[in-house]
Amino acid sequence: MIKVEGLAGRVAVVTGAGRGIGQRIAEVLAGNGAKVAALDLEAPGHEGILGVACDVSEEAAVEAAFAKVEAELGSPAVLVLNAGIYPIVPFEETTRELWDRTMAINLTGAFLCARRALPAMREARYGRIIGIGSSAGKAGGSRSVAAYAASKAGVMTLMKSIANEYAKHGITANALAPALIDTPMIADTRDLVSRIPVGRFGTVDEVASLVAFLASEHAGYITGEVTDINGGFLID
Repeated sequence: MIKVEGLAGRVAVVTGAGRGIGQRIAEVLAGNGAKVAALDLEAPGHEGILGVACDVSEEAAVEAAFAKVEAELGSPAVLVLNAGIYPIVPFEETTRELWDRTMAINLTGAFLCARRALPAMREARYGRIIGIGSSAGKAGGSRSVAAYAASKAGVMTLMKSIANEYAKHGITANALAPALIDTPMIADTRDLVSRIPVGRFGTVDEVASLVAFLASEHAGYITGEVTDINGGFLID
C-alpha cells in the first residue's frame, strides 16, 4: 500500500465505496491514517471505516449522510467522488429515463456531494476533492456508452471549475480518467485488453494509490488536472 504524508487524522468521504475501486480507495486512505466514511446505497461494512447509506442523486440523502459523518468523525477534508453506474446501451436505444438516471448518479451526485463538503473546507482553508472520471469522458468510449461518457466528461469539467474557484481557499480539485480497471464493471469489455499497450488491465490498487497521492500534502501544487490511468489505452 502506498504511504503518503498529510492524511493522518483527516476526515475523508468516499462515495460509491461499497466495492471495487471505491472500496479500495477507502481502505488505502484509512491505511494512511485518515478517518474514512464509505458511502453507498447500502452502508458498507469495511473494517475500521464508517459505513453510511446514501443515494448520492438525492439531495436530502446527501445532507443526511454528511451530517452523520460530521457528527461521528468531523468535517471532511478529503472527498472522493466515485459513485457511478456504467450502462452499455446503443445510442438510439438510450431512453430518457436511462439518460436522466445516469446523469443523476454520476454527475449530479458529484455536484451535490461537492457542494455539501466545500463550505467546511473553505472555512478550514484546506481541502482535497478527487473526481473519478473516465477515458470515455475524453474520447467517447469504446462501446455504446454515450450517457456514461457524457456524465464523466461533466465530472472532469466540474473538478476544473471547482479548482478555478476554490484554489484561493487552499482547496485542490482534480480528476482521474481511468480505463479498463479490473473490476466487475468491465466484464463485457475484456476483449479490449489487446488494445492496451502495457498488455494488461489496471488494478484497483493502482487507482487507489493515485487517489491517495492527490489527497495528500504531496499534491498541494496540483489542481484542475485530469490524470490518465489507462496503460496507454488512450494517449492524448
